[in-house]
Amino acid sequence: MENSEAAARIAGIMGGMGPEATVDFMARVLAATGAATDQEHIHMLVDHNPRVPDRHASISGSGPDAAPELAAMAQRLERAGADFLVMVCNTAHAYSREIRAAVNIPFISIVDVVMDAVRSQPGDCIGVMAADGCLQAGLYQQALLSAGREPLLWNRVEQARFMGLLYRIKAGERSPEVRSGLQALAASLEFNGADLLLAACTEIPLLLGPADTGVTLLSSTDLLVARTVALARGDYAAAV
Repeated sequence: MENSEAAARIAGIMGGMGPEATVDFMARVLAATGAATDQEHIHMLVDHNPRVPDRHASISGSGPDAAPELAAMAQRLERAGADFLVMVCNTAHAYSREIRAAVNIPFISIVDVVMDAVRSQPGDCIGVMAADGCLQAGLYQQALLSAGREPLLWNRVEQARFMGLLYRIKAGERSPEVRSGLQALAASLEFNGADLLLAACTEIPLLLGPADTGVTLLSSTDLLVARTVALARGDYAAAV
């Protein structure tokens, strides 16, 4: 069922963390829209800001606070006409409270969107593929425990290996070595009992997809894409 133009909403995209993940998100939004004409695509306002301080250093207290820049991004998008906000970075959701306090429009949490999908999936043990800051903030661990699921994380060596791969991806590397490294890390979580995997980092889908894992892989990027398209089209039932 098509929604009227009056029901459409403008999506405000908080991006640049990292840049390629933001471009990938936008491309996936276009692909998911299924538009036949320019006019059928959704209206996106994008603040592609790679100058946000490093979220991992901010969360650990070893670097500048990222919250003020994130709040300023949200305010710029609201002033520009966005009806709701999404953010293409899992780790930066540690500052969801500050973002929501800065604006008067809804901020759609990627963590909440992922958890909606997790609740519809079988399995008690959930493997969380996420970056240091995201884990230090406990974003998915707390959400999973509240939902009665058990979060499974990498050991210290594996987590360090993932961060090394992550920064290689952020630097533009798309080598078979990096891809196989991600596959091996996913397989480690499966071996240790994960019934389901969360790609809780928006760089992961640049190289790793559902065909690369032996159990279901939920992509935080793809889930946020689907919610963004639904909300922008005014399809609130589909967005729940």
